[in-house]
Amino acid sequence: MGVGWTLWRYMWRTTPVHRWELEGSVAEDSPPALADGVDLEGIQGAQDGVGELFHRVYRTTIRGSGLDAEGLIRRLSSDLDALAPGELAKFVKVRGEDGRLAVGDEFVVRLPGPWDGPVRVVGVSERSFRLATLTGHLEAGQIEFRAYSAARSIEFTIESWARSGDRFSDVLYSELRMAKEVQLHMWTSVIGRVVGLARGSMDGGIRVVTRRVVGGEDATRSSRRDRRRVAGLAARSVNYDPSAGEHTPEGGWRADDMGVELAGEPSGEPVDGGSWMVARGLMHDYQLADPRRVRGIFDRNAPLAGRDMLLEIRYAGLRVRVGVRVVGPYDEVRVVDGREARVYGWGYRTLEGHFEMGEMHYEVWKWLEGGDVEFRLHSYSRRAADAPWWMRVGFRVVGRRQQLAFYRGACRRMRRLTESELELAGARRREEAGGRPGGKASADREPPVEGEPPVEGEPPVDRELSGLGRSG
Repeated sequence: MGVGWTLWRYMWRTTPVHRWELEGSVAEDSPPALADGVDLEGIQGAQDGVGELFHRVYRTTIRGSGLDAEGLIRRLSSDLDALAPGELAKFVKVRGEDGRLAVGDEFVVRLPGPWDGPVRVVGVSERSFRLATLTGHLEAGQIEFRAYSAARSIEFTIESWARSGDRFSDVLYSELRMAKEVQLHMWTSVIGRVVGLARGSMDGGIRVVTRRVVGGEDATRSSRRDRRRVAGLAARSVNYDPSAGEHTPEGGWRADDMGVELAGEPSGEPVDGGSWMVARGLMHDYQLADPRRVRGIFDRNAPLAGRDMLLEIRYAGLRVRVGVRVVGPYDEVRVVDGREARVYGWGYRTLEGHFEMGEMHYEVWKWLEGGDVEFRLHSYSRRAADAPWWMRVGFRVVGRRQQLAFYRGACRRMRRLTESELELAGARRREEAGGRPGGKASADREPPVEGEPPVEGEPPVDRELSGLGRSG
């Protein structure tokens, strides 16, 4: 009954939720270390879990509240059950004094269905508190709730680091994806209740960033298969002659140019940690592709120049793997109509067995006078005559539509990810200046960077793409 009501509420939610998913890494996305003195008995850490590690950040901006960040955390920590949507969860305190929160307190989170989630408080500060899962929980990891007072607003964040607690939970989460959507609804509903407890209003909806880190025995086997497939690309040649004339519509090629504005910077060379550098990093790691549509598989230790990549293209339940080879990268100053721009980019060419032939380039531009930053892509392509017949038929039917959807999606994703990374980095520097509660001090955080976008409000995700001069 509880699960059914949860699904009904999920389908009819009205709060805007903006979701991003990226490939993560163990170095950047592992949970923080627990402080000395924290009781470790019974803690079910991420290392005890099964399947992939998910590092997830939920954020919103609260306006019009009479509380500051410290007052909001005091209100929340005095009664955790007030956070929980009744149809989704109930926090029952089984250890510790009522009305206050202290390290070592324990709760059981009553969930829909035959599952309960025991947790222990492992960190408390004036602006945050953190919980760790205990043996028997559906998940294995930590979750932190924190707030920061910004100009005329409160920035509220929930950050979690978790793997599935057992194999059955992993199937529900990763394969059936039911638990994943219920979890999303759970924590977005919690944020909605936090806004209500603050007696404020939500500005810009909820931003959710997920960084997925592959791990475990299944991932090891998958990685071995992927390595063999990527290694096999070395024997394949580019499936067309890049030097044979102009690749124009007159010659039978489709040429596409698209672009989108990113967060600006001060005039001059790119700012360390600013929009241009963040976009460059996202491009280098091929984070520009939505992994639900296209997953890039490659040796992350190999240099970018000449890198072979296996692209796993997903459509209507099918997975098609094709190979490409990187050309570039390049980092140069270009002069356009008398204006100088710093341009970083790289491209790739299609290999034998691909259903297309052609070349794609991704670039990030910064206009040195004015500081405008843009992401651009350019491609020329046409159907490959030697691809398997079923690929050629599929591309003729849906290929062009999906191709343009990928281009537009890459532009939107780069804008959203860049703004999200800048916003999150700035918020973390402010929130964690005094160290993470219950964890090691964060003295190695980078200093604030000049030109990062303001935290207030939601990034304007619905602006029209610029530079659609050619698409055909």
